Amino acid sequence: MSISEVELDDAVLAKLIKLSEDWTAENSCYGYRTNDKSDIEGNRIFFAEEEGEVIGYLFGKIYKSEQMKAIMPEGTPYFEVEELYVIPEKRSQGVGEKLFRYVEDKVKSEAQYVVLSTATKNWKAILHFYLDELEMQFWSARLFKRI
Repeated sequence: MSISEVELDDAVLAKLIKLSEDWTAENSCYGYRTNDKSDIEGNRIFFAEEEGEVIGYLFGKIYKSEQMKAIMPEGTPYFEVEELYVIPEKRSQGVGEKLFRYVEDKVKSEAQYVVLSTATKNWKAILHFYLDELEMQFWSARLFKRI
């Protein structure tokens, strides 16, 4: 498996949209919808590939913190992970962790934190992944209940 940062072009866009369609079909996240070009443009894009096939991706960008004083001073640069996805047959094999760690290493000279939100329906597994395996810190939770 190889991991690399890639530039957005038509081929990369097509791969990301296809994987996003697959993710949508899984119905594994609340409110997730297939990406279009505008969702991806302006992000840094990272691919995990095996035998020439994309098996996972992560994209996001660097921001300056605003109204996040509970965890960092105003104006602190941080990398916001917009999406991290691994194809189902490659999950629980270290692909997501390797992608995340690669990105961490790539952005650490530009950002002081990595931040993300998740809307997965499998919250126990995702919290284990982010908190236990990636050693992230829990900051907040937003819950909902249909009435």
